[in-house]
Amino acid sequence: MSLDAQLYPDKIDISNCELEPIHIIGKSQSHGVILACSSQKMEITQCSENTLEVFSLPHEDLKGEPLSVLIGEEQETKLKNGFLKGEALLPEEIKIKGKSFLMLSHILEAQLLLDFEPLENQYDPVTFQRQLTRILNNLRSAGTVEGLCREAAALTWDFFDYHRIMVYRFDKEWNGEVVAEEKEEEAESWLGLRYPASDIPAQSRELFLKNRVRIIADVNDNPVPITPQLSPVTGQPLDLSESGLRGVSPIHIEYLQNMGVGASLTAAIVVNGKLWGLITCHHNSAKFLNYYQRESFRFLAQMFSNEIALRETNSFLEKTSISEEIREKLVVQINNKKPLLETLTSKVKFTDLVACGGGALFFNGELLLQGNTPSEAEVNSLIDVYLSKIKKGVFYTSKLSEDFPEAETYKKTASGILSIRISENNFIIWFRPEVLQTVEWGGNPEKKMSYNEEKQRLSPRKSFEKWSQLLTGTSREWENHDLNVVKALQENVRFVILEKQRNKIKNLNARLMKANEELELFSYGLSHDLRAPIRGISGYLKILQEDFGKKLGEGKQFVDTTLGLTEKMDLLIDDILSYSRLNSGEIQKNNFSVNLLVAEILEVFNVKMNYPKASIRVQDDMPEAFGDRRMLFQLWANLINNALKYSSANEEPQVEIGAVRKEDKIVYFVKDNGIGIAPGFQEKIFETFTRLAGEKFKGSGIGLAIVKLVTEKHEGEIWVESEPGNGAIFYFYI
Repeated sequence: MSLDAQLYPDKIDISNCELEPIHIIGKSQSHGVILACSSQKMEITQCSENTLEVFSLPHEDLKGEPLSVLIGEEQETKLKNGFLKGEALLPEEIKIKGKSFLMLSHILEAQLLLDFEPLENQYDPVTFQRQLTRILNNLRSAGTVEGLCREAAALTWDFFDYHRIMVYRFDKEWNGEVVAEEKEEEAESWLGLRYPASDIPAQSRELFLKNRVRIIADVNDNPVPITPQLSPVTGQPLDLSESGLRGVSPIHIEYLQNMGVGASLTAAIVVNGKLWGLITCHHNSAKFLNYYQRESFRFLAQMFSNEIALRETNSFLEKTSISEEIREKLVVQINNKKPLLETLTSKVKFTDLVACGGGALFFNGELLLQGNTPSEAEVNSLIDVYLSKIKKGVFYTSKLSEDFPEAETYKKTASGILSIRISENNFIIWFRPEVLQTVEWGGNPEKKMSYNEEKQRLSPRKSFEKWSQLLTGTSREWENHDLNVVKALQENVRFVILEKQRNKIKNLNARLMKANEELELFSYGLSHDLRAPIRGISGYLKILQEDFGKKLGEGKQFVDTTLGLTEKMDLLIDDILSYSRLNSGEIQKNNFSVNLLVAEILEVFNVKMNYPKASIRVQDDMPEAFGDRRMLFQLWANLINNALKYSSANEEPQVEIGAVRKEDKIVYFVKDNGIGIAPGFQEKIFETFTRLAGEKFKGSGIGLAIVKLVTEKHEGEIWVESEPGNGAIFYFYI
């Protein structure tokens, strides 16, 4: 036995029926035989244990034998060839020990699953054709979905002669409602009754999508085990999802027995890929329909499904068309230059878009209510406490107070809400009022189980008497066309907001550019106007110094000091101009040699004359740079100038220039053995007009701000590693 095989549990009751693996129940209904064979050897690997009763052949004698011993070599070859070619395997009428059977084949991964049903009643193609014609004509002539349901129930009643026919529709929570019914005259009507979702659990609904017609020929039948339990081919239980003979869950059997049902026939109503409902037939005693009759039922259910889909689609399109017309008018309004709240509540209101009692607009802290709504305080609380925590762009519920108990106090006006998030904490909300509704259930939905003393386990409810329940705090459901049209409005409003923001930014940017141009002209003009008088003052001071220095006496010191101040002013003006050009200039990137650029800077500085004691080491073959050479010239010039300047007081000034690789980046550096920088100032030195070295060293406090600006324009970074008195290393990458 495979250790990881999922087996059918020994104990099944209401407490675990939602997890019951009914597709591997491992049993067959007794009126037919389930058989499995390997697809390669066509060798019988598993079969139900009733072969002696049905075929007059013991199941022990069949296991391991070729399928041909049962169906003949011709049929076996036909079956194998169809499987290998991937062809649809059609039902085959065969004889075994003189008895007629219909063999229904289903392809599994490495196996064939075969159902053998007795073929006692002859198939009448004329009757079948008449049924199909009547189904087509009657369903197409039904005007509404309600009319379709009644017609489907009537056709099923006429064709198949069960004691009760029900058309059963699911709601969004998978509770079912009987929406059409045909029954014997003396039987109690179940029309309009609802049944909880647990009556048809999730795995049953899933199977109906795979195998859309399900027959239980005899509720009181003793199911027949399939042996062996695990497939010798796969090591897993046999998947009976496609088998019409699949055994029945003991919970469902007991449920039907409690209802007084002897046999059932059910077809799935699937609309747009989703289980819409069921056509369910109940009989008071055992009843079997052959495959051809069940195919008529399948065709009826399929045509019924198609007609529902057509009507629901037409209804959806009609409602969508009306909503779209209103939305288009709203879009025209919101595209004008008026405030958003005003455009959504003018001639055409946002509350006209979907059926609602009222609505709320919350935008940039301003709340506007329209129609019948909770109070401003209640809506603000709803947004702050509840909606702001929900990250969905579109949110809706028809039972608000279930998830937000505070809404219980205003459920009469807002049991249902539909909201769209326009931007962070900005919402458009629609409210639907409470709809009081009395629902008739087939038995108390709260009493889903009872303890069965005889069976020593939980059992399904025994009472299906009408049980009334008043539903409160519930609004009318929001439909798909409601959701679609508000999603479209959400996109429209977001686009308009973004467009307005874009235009606002565009206008602001134009104003900034104009202001920047004016500022640049002002900077150049101011620097020119300042530089002329400063240079004039400097000239006169130099004349005084040269021609009248000896006569000035103590006044000579004042002349020297004033001359130094004019030099500082001239340097400051140059640096401000450089910083201004960097801010306004465009980057023009090219590859260039860093070694050549450094050599050019050192030549401009005339290092041998100006810094005769300095030892400068430049790394050979530094990696080329890709950037604006003019800007990077300023960066390198400022770093090298600072290194030379702040190490000049050292007896043996040393400057090192090079590059290293750090985390896949080429990082350039300038290192000196100068005065160093305290840790607390290593970020501050890159700010404009920041000087920490005192009056001993000349400077404007703009040089490192220029360096930082150049690295930022090249999407790079600069930092310093230093200790006071131990020099500094400036690193940067671009």
